[in-house]
Amino acid sequence: MPVLTRLMPSPVVVDIRAGALDDLAAILSDQRIAPTGSLAFAISGGSGQALRERFAPAFPDADWFDDADGTLDGAVKLADSIKRAGRYDAVVSLGGGKVVDCAKYAAARVGLPLVAVATNLAHDGLCSPVATLDNDMGRGSYGVPNPIGVVIDLNVIREAPARYVRAGIGDVICKISCVADWELSHEVNGEPVDGLAAAMARQAAQAVLRHPGGIGDDAFLTVLAEALVMCGLSMSVAGDSRPASGACHEICHAFDLLYPKRNALHGEQCGFGGTFATYLRGDLDTAREMAGTLRRHGLPVLASEMGFSDTDLVEAVRFAPQTRPGRYTILEHLDLSTDQIRDAYTDYAKAISS
Repeated sequence: MPVLTRLMPSPVVVDIRAGALDDLAAILSDQRIAPTGSLAFAISGGSGQALRERFAPAFPDADWFDDADGTLDGAVKLADSIKRAGRYDAVVSLGGGKVVDCAKYAAARVGLPLVAVATNLAHDGLCSPVATLDNDMGRGSYGVPNPIGVVIDLNVIREAPARYVRAGIGDVICKISCVADWELSHEVNGEPVDGLAAAMARQAAQAVLRHPGGIGDDAFLTVLAEALVMCGLSMSVAGDSRPASGACHEICHAFDLLYPKRNALHGEQCGFGGTFATYLRGDLDTAREMAGTLRRHGLPVLASEMGFSDTDLVEAVRFAPQTRPGRYTILEHLDLSTDQIRDAYTDYAKAISS
């Protein structure tokens, strides 16, 4: 019998610790990343500019690009700028999620590996094979290679707005619901479930769900950062976003499309959506545990806490399946009417408060 093995794309470097950026030059000199040391840095106009001032002296031959604005047009512009400027070993993103997603798309477009240097932990995009970018139709997801390196300096993370760190907690915890949706589709429709991908996403969520610390603790931030990386890698293992995107993300995308001027963060909406979907699935104990953890970290568990009315919530849940045609989750399974959604949400609000 032949011995078979699975080869999965994964970073050659994952450095998560306080002070990691002090060694960024050494990390980027890794021959597997930048054999000639020629680098293109993609930055934002906020934290990225401050990091440029800090690191430019250590990389005198690097070129710096500030086109990473979180849009598809910006990502294409970034790719064109990098292509015109010269030959590079790798692209390095310095900033938050918008910068990472722009740089992932641009690096893929010009055929270069990406090193993601995260300045916050708002969602699992820092190590996923997906770039989420704003476009003329709203927002789209684009398949890209995983980063070849991930660097997360906990000292930098602590300087980020607390809300952007808490949001990552919601985006991790909702994976409990994502995997349950995947397994539901398997039971009903026979959709294959990749056991390794499911295990990676679920265990990442459980690690954050049950950790007693908070965002001021290095131990908790390390677990959260590792969980976000694992969730991203679970999508690479599956070859699909299935282990990390279910009813929770359908609800999140519905909020984004129906109410684009609201300012709720992706992870906040997904944490809420995953908890509500878990309740709809009939798993009250887990829904209460998820809600309790979200509350402890200052995250919303009700629509009103994100600036949405109950009517907004009902409309979003009703619309949510249209955001992912062909994906089967608890929302498609129950196919609730408007009145049923309203009643279910009223019962959910009472259940998690009792």
